[in-house]
Amino acid sequence: MTNKIKFTKMHGAGNDYIYVDTTRYPIADPEKKAIAWSRFHTGIGSDGLILIGTSDKADFSMRIFNADGSEAMMCGNGSRCVGKYVYEYGLTDKTEITLDTLSGIKILKLHINGKTVSAVTVDMGSPLETGEVCFGKEYPFRSTQVSMGNPHLVTFVEDISQIDLPKIGPELEKYHLFPDRTNVEFAQVIGKDTIRMRVWERGSGITQACGTGACATAVAACINGLAGRKSDIIMDGGTVTIEWEEASGHILMTGPATKVFDGEIEADNGQPK
Repeated sequence: MTNKIKFTKMHGAGNDYIYVDTTRYPIADPEKKAIAWSRFHTGIGSDGLILIGTSDKADFSMRIFNADGSEAMMCGNGSRCVGKYVYEYGLTDKTEITLDTLSGIKILKLHINGKTVSAVTVDMGSPLETGEVCFGKEYPFRSTQVSMGNPHLVTFVEDISQIDLPKIGPELEKYHLFPDRTNVEFAQVIGKDTIRMRVWERGSGITQACGTGACATAVAACINGLAGRKSDIIMDGGTVTIEWEEASGHILMTGPATKVFDGEIEADNGQPK
């Protein structure tokens, strides 16, 4: 008899993942399933697979597998959706939740409207390191490296529409200076504390949004004098607000979390039902 796994498709500002409660549906070979299930046409179609589980250090745990099967350290958009999932599916009645990730414990504050989570604020912690990268003649721009528990390369340009992201994204992701690869963001300041950003995610390619990428962009804008400590980051799939608290040094990300649909999938073949 074929095992069926129930899943929920959700997205944060267009950054879409498949969510599975592993306390009910344990997942074997999540790397392979992330590849198969993330495919459009033959799978569910997504940026990856997120597994919700238990933790001895926090209320819940989150593991993230990109569409290419690689495991990510952290996903800001995904963590907001996990907050919505565990509250609306009755796994908790808390409105402040701790989440165990590979980049540490994150705190989620749920914004409740009736019985629905309308938005989530995630305490993303402090940026771990920053630095400037000059590529010389190969790429005629300066970039800022920011680690949010995962690596980001942020480049500010005058006109983001002129950036050929499908070409330059994978080139920079695998550039020799980044042996573990990097996420790639291009950004344009379009108003006071308002930034337009596009992203090439390590392991997933172009995505509609990236939460840690939005945080990294806001940090890079602040340290380069292009914005203050609170910015709206406009991505292809939506907008998040990033605040870099001066007192704590922590970055707070507030944005939407949206359920798309529930479904069942055969555990052994990647075909949706």
